[in-house]
Amino acid sequence: MEWMSDEAYCELTGLTMSSIDDLVKNEKLTVLVQDGIRMINPSYGATTTVIPQKLQELSEKNTQELVVQPEFIEKTIGTIINLHEKVLDAKDETLDAVRVENDFLKDALNSLQELYDEDRKTIHTLQEQLKLSQQEVEFMRRKYKLMWNKAIDEHTK
Repeated sequence: MEWMSDEAYCELTGLTMSSIDDLVKNEKLTVLVQDGIRMINPSYGATTTVIPQKLQELSEKNTQELVVQPEFIEKTIGTIINLHEKVLDAKDETLDAVRVENDFLKDALNSLQELYDEDRKTIHTLQEQLKLSQQEVEFMRRKYKLMWNKAIDEHTK
């Protein structure tokens, strides 16, 4: 007989420690306590308690009974192909939507660029008009100053 520790038995069977404790309590597993360590015999009791009854029945059946019918395979393949086609269609629709959105964004950027260019031209024109207006104001200021100086001179004489 080959004995194994609780931890090794947990790894082997996938059971939790509390499940193993329940099996030991119900005397479904053969246990040996050696130096304070509980050892379990995996060969006894495992087939009747750990492995579910339905799985045992399936494993004991003849493999000829487990043959899958061709209709099932055809339907399964058909379903997979149908799903694949739907995924491809959805992908194509998504790509089309992205292309339309990209065209829209490109047009919007072009419109914004045109507006920006027009605004730059308007700003340049307004700056030129401002310069001319400042020059005219400066000219009027000098002219006004000269006129008042001449008027003051004539008045004082």
